[in-house]
Amino acid sequence: MGAYVVTQLVKAMLKKRIQVEDAKVLILGLSFKENCPDIRNTRIIDIVNELKEYHTQIDVYDPWVDAAEAEHEYGISPISNLENGKYDAVILAVAHQQFKVMGADAIRALGKADHVLYDLKYVLSQAESDLRL
Repeated sequence: MGAYVVTQLVKAMLKKRIQVEDAKVLILGLSFKENCPDIRNTRIIDIVNELKEYHTQIDVYDPWVDAAEAEHEYGISPISNLENGKYDAVILAVAHQQFKVMGADAIRALGKADHVLYDLKYVLSQAESDLRL
């Protein structure tokens, strides 16, 4: 799944003429499932590893996950705060309640003026995202 997701993301970025190498990518969610702190068997790590192949700068944000555990298990240091206007791509990877409450406008605000929003979990409507799984 990781390879497919990243291939679709890269294609969408290139269509918008976004430089993929060194692009800033935000992944919203790391846990195995929504509203749960469990990161065992998470497939989000596959997306992270695939994005690394393109030399992107990856931030992972998950309010449910213990940062020390993520660092220990996967070598990922999740960010603790979101910053608007920073990202070339945003991947909505886990359907946490916090992300549903944020809504499309707040999630879109995390991206630069021209960015790609990829909703893997159908949190947003088709019109609100650029890609859906």
